[in-house]
Amino acid sequence: MWVAALYYPDMTILSVLDLAPINEGSDAATSFRNSLSLARHVEALGFHRFWLAEHHGMPGIASAATSVLIGHIAGGTSSIRVGAGGIMLPNHSPLIIAEQFGTLESLYPGRIDLGLGRAPGSDQVVARALRRHLNTDPEAFPQDVLELMEYFSEESRLPVTAVPGKGLAPEFWILGSSLFGAQLAAYLGLPYSFASHFAPQMLMQAIATYRANFRPSKYLAQPYVMLGYNVFAADTDDDAHFLASSWQQSFVSLRNGKPIRLPPPIAEYTESLAPHERAMLDNVLSCAAIGSAATVTHVMQEFINRTGADELIITCNMFDHQARLRSYEILAGLRDNLKSRAGSASPQL
Repeated sequence: MWVAALYYPDMTILSVLDLAPINEGSDAATSFRNSLSLARHVEALGFHRFWLAEHHGMPGIASAATSVLIGHIAGGTSSIRVGAGGIMLPNHSPLIIAEQFGTLESLYPGRIDLGLGRAPGSDQVVARALRRHLNTDPEAFPQDVLELMEYFSEESRLPVTAVPGKGLAPEFWILGSSLFGAQLAAYLGLPYSFASHFAPQMLMQAIATYRANFRPSKYLAQPYVMLGYNVFAADTDDDAHFLASSWQQSFVSLRNGKPIRLPPPIAEYTESLAPHERAMLDNVLSCAAIGSAATVTHVMQEFINRTGADELIITCNMFDHQARLRSYEILAGLRDNLKSRAGSASPQL
């Protein structure tokens, strides 16, 4: 059984999703240095895994070459699991991803995660530039997932062998923000990660669908849910809300069709928003904890109680890198106070 956290039923496992943010006035090289600094920091703090996400054509996100960056992070750490949250499979041939992650698993055995999503991680123009054509067949993604998994099988029946890849075992995950990914993860008996940190609308339905339809497999004996979650922790509530305003500005700008580099924080940002912008932000704030250690503990525990999450993967886009390190440090300090509802009959709907 892959997911080690299943052996700890009384605690909620915490992991990290790094969006490799590029700050206003900075560049990708600085982003990569900060990502490695963060990975080493959270490894020392005992976080379980460190994921990077595939995005393209985004001025404020540096993780487009996701497999390359995973190698950079894995090579600079020693024990934390490192992986993709996720690889957007419609952008790639399954063989190429099998070879890339076969290479990573060969270099860093037992530490590599391969989360798979079906969104392009970009707009339609960028998607066409990536793969030159768009396959709109709804069955294409499941077929690609099965083909990719087959490349790793010791008994692969495919006419081409993935070298390296065949016989290796990165940890497969299905990602999603709708019922489609939940159904596929359940059918394949794979762990499921829901992108609630930016698209929480169907969170509870997706969790219920996955758990109700889960089929045990050679990979996983029981359903396992990891949820994306935003945490901005600081020494005071006011400091945390100020620091979170960089993420809030970036999110609102993206939803308005104008992606930007991560801007500096500004005081009382939410007071400047138009009603429709505040509504967009309030939606995603349902999966966020902003404040001091006491505030974050209370808000996170309510979320865990509501969802029964087995694991939370935490993202924190702060302009100040030292403040971001401090946020994860505060979170690590309150981890033991978060009680898991894993194993309960169902989440609170």
